Amino acid sequence: MAAKERVGNVISTKMDKTIVVAVENRSPHPKYGKIVVKTKHYKAHDEENQCQEGDRVRIQETRPYSKTKRWILREIMNRTVV
Repeated sequence: MAAKERVGNVISTKMDKTIVVAVENRSPHPKYGKIVVKTKHYKAHDEENQCQEGDRVRIQETRPYSKTKRWILREIMNRTVV
């Protein structure tokens, strides 16, 4: 079984070797049908501190790195221009 992957935007890089990624899930409401956007935050391991806030990244589930960090950075898909 392959490890889970998610695509989201980096919203925080304040920690050392850690990024916080916001992943949006859009799905229709079961009763009313309106598209509802739910956002979940994942902490991911960024070994070289190469991400910046606003980057679009792909993260992959992995072994626990800490109490709350269970994802690792796989690739930076789009960089933000500063």
